[in-house]
Amino acid sequence: MKDKLLNWLNTVLVADVFLVLFGFVWLAIAAIGDSVGVNLGLDLWHQLWQPVFNPAIGILMGGAILSGIISWVSKKFLSSQE
Repeated sequence: MKDKLLNWLNTVLVADVFLVLFGFVWLAIAAIGDSVGVNLGLDLWHQLWQPVFNPAIGILMGGAILSGIISWVSKKFLSSQE
């Protein structure tokens, strides 16, 4: 059960990492484009910040913490059973 949960959590976190990286690359390109006067979607990125990218970063941070806690607790139980 624990292994299945960790496997699912890691899969979700990998997908979330790519979403966050995509958002960062889009922001960087759109900001550079805005500085030279080319519209590359900076306004759309700002509209998507609250409903998409902000929760994705929060899920990534929370998932990383949860994964670390599960691994730490698992190691504690394994070392106490020996």
